[in-house]
Amino acid sequence: MNAFNTLKNDFKENRWWILIGLIALLIVDVLQLFIPRVVKYAIDDLTSGAITPYRLFLYGVEVLILALGIGGFRYVWRYFLLGAARRVEKALRDRLFQHLQTLSIAYFSKARVGDLMAHATNDIEAVRMSISLGVVFVVDTIILGVLTIFFMIYIHPVLTFYAVLPMPLITVMTLFFSRVIHQRFEVLQKAFASLTERVRESIAGIRVIKAYVQEKSEEEKLSWLSQDYINKNIAVTKVWGMFFPLLLFLSNLSMVIVLYLGGRLTIFQSITTGDFVAFMSYLGMLAWPMMALGWAINVIQRGSASMRRLNRIFEEAPEISDAPEVISVRSLNGGIELRGLTFSAGNGAILRGIDLTVGPGEKIVIVGRTGSGKTVLCDLLVRILEPPQGTILYDGIEIHRIPLKILRRDIGYVPQETTLFSDTIRENIAFGRLDATEREIEEAARIAQIYDDIMNLPEGMNTMIGEKGVTLSGGQRQRVAIARAVLMNPPIFILDDSLSSVDIQTEERILEGLERFLHGKTSILVTHRIAPLRRADRIVVLDEGKVVEMGDHATLLSKGGVYAELYRQRELEEELEREERVEILNSKHKIRDKFE
Repeated sequence: MNAFNTLKNDFKENRWWILIGLIALLIVDVLQLFIPRVVKYAIDDLTSGAITPYRLFLYGVEVLILALGIGGFRYVWRYFLLGAARRVEKALRDRLFQHLQTLSIAYFSKARVGDLMAHATNDIEAVRMSISLGVVFVVDTIILGVLTIFFMIYIHPVLTFYAVLPMPLITVMTLFFSRVIHQRFEVLQKAFASLTERVRESIAGIRVIKAYVQEKSEEEKLSWLSQDYINKNIAVTKVWGMFFPLLLFLSNLSMVIVLYLGGRLTIFQSITTGDFVAFMSYLGMLAWPMMALGWAINVIQRGSASMRRLNRIFEEAPEISDAPEVISVRSLNGGIELRGLTFSAGNGAILRGIDLTVGPGEKIVIVGRTGSGKTVLCDLLVRILEPPQGTILYDGIEIHRIPLKILRRDIGYVPQETTLFSDTIRENIAFGRLDATEREIEEAARIAQIYDDIMNLPEGMNTMIGEKGVTLSGGQRQRVAIARAVLMNPPIFILDDSLSSVDIQTEERILEGLERFLHGKTSILVTHRIAPLRRADRIVVLDEGKVVEMGDHATLLSKGGVYAELYRQRELEEELEREERVEILNSKHKIRDKFE
C-alpha cells in the first residue's frame, strides 16, 4: 500500500467526495438488510392467516421505499466515489505527462513509446479501479458481510455456522484465481504494448516499408504479434471460464446445506417460514461480500503494481534542469563563448577542447564531415544535451546559471530532424508563440519562403498536415520549422542543417529573407551547402570533434585544407544537381511540345 503514498495529496483534495460516497455506500448496505426482514414478516403473516389487504399493501410500500432509498443512495455513492476516482485519475495522468516533459532526451531514447502509452492508459486505469472499486469491495466485505452474518445469527446461530462453512472457500478461490488472472493479464498487457508499438512503427514508417516492398514481411510480423495477443487473451479466458462455474458451485453448496437443515428446522417449527425465506435471502447476499474480498485483494494488488510502475517513472530525475545557482536573467543579448568544450558519449569523445567566441550579431557557419560533432554542438548550446560546467557562456554568464526557460525562449533552434504536429499549418508555425497575430504568422511564413506553398493548399493556413507533417514534402516541413523559429524572434538563431531538403534556388531565397531578419541577431548555421558560406562573417570547420580551421570563405579556400576539400566536393555535387534539374525541365518541355 506504500505505493499509493504518491496519491496522498490527491486523496486529501477529494476527501469530502470520498467521505460522502462512503456514507452513501454504508446506507445502501444497511437498507439492503431490511428488505428480507420485511419479507419475513409478510410471509409469517400470510402463513398464520393474520394478513389483511391493507397490511399486505403496507409491506409492499415498505419494500418500495427501501428500494427507492437503495437506488437513490447507490447513485450518490457511485457519483461521489467513482467521481473522486476519476478526478484522481485525471490528476495522475496530468502529473505523469508533466513529469515526462521534464525528462531528458536520454530517457526517451531508452523508453519505448508503446510502454509509455501503456503506463499512461492501462496502469492509470488499474490505479483508478483500485481507488474506486477496491474501496467499494473492502467496505462491502466488512459492512455488508458482518451485518449479514449478524442478521443470520439473529435468526438461528447453528444454521448460520453450517451455512457459512463453504463461504471462506469462495474467498480463497477468488483470491487464487484473481492472482492467476492478474499474472496472465500482466503478460497480456505486455503483448498488447508490443502489438501497439509494432502498429505505430509500421504506420510511422509506411513510406520506407513501401519503398523496400516489405508490406508482406510487416504483415507477417503483425500477424504473429496479433496471434500471440489472441493466445494470451484465450489463456485469460480459460481461467475466467473455470472461475465462475466453481464460484456458482460453492454458492449453491451453501444453498443446499441451508435448504436441508433450514427446511428441517422450519418443519419442526424451530424457525418460521418467514425466517427461512429471510435466511435464504441473507445467504444470497453473503455470497457477494465473500467474492468481494477476493476481488478487493486482486484489484488493490493490481493497482499497487501499476502504481509502483508509475512511481518508477516519477522517480526518474531529469538530467537537465535549473541548477541551484541559477540567477535572474531577463533575456540574452547574443554573446556566446565556448571554453575548452569537451563532450563524450558512449566509448569516446565527440567534441574535443573547442574554444570559440561569438559576438552579438555575428553570423557563424559551421561545416564539417558527417560525424564531426556539429549536431551535438548545437544540442549542447540549447542544453538538450548537458555540457560540462564552465564550458559554455552566454553574455559572460555560465550556461547552468541561466534559467532553462529563458535560454530556450531566446534561442530559435531548428534541429536537423524536423518535428511537426498533427494540426493545422497555422498552429504548427505559432507553436512557440500562441499569442501571435495572423499578420505575424504570415510574415514568418514569407521569410521562410513557405507562404506561397501554403496559399496553394486547399485550406491555406487551416490545412491539416497529418502526423509529423506527412502531407508536406521534406523541404516544406523544414520551411515550416524555420517559420516557427522566426516567429519567436529570438536574439540567437541556430539552424542545424535545416535547408538540406530544399532546392538550391529556394535556399537562396530563404537565405535572403533570413539575412534581413537576422540583422543584429547572433546566428549559427550548420550546413553542407555552398550558398550560406559566402554570407557568413566567420566559418568554423569541425573535424573529428575539433576546430581545425576558422576564418572567412576566401581565406579558408586559399589554405587548401579541410574546408577547401569540402567546398570543392560540394561544388561538384551542386553542379551535378543543377544539370540534373535542367535535364528534368528539358524532358518536361519535350513531353509538353509533343502533345501540343
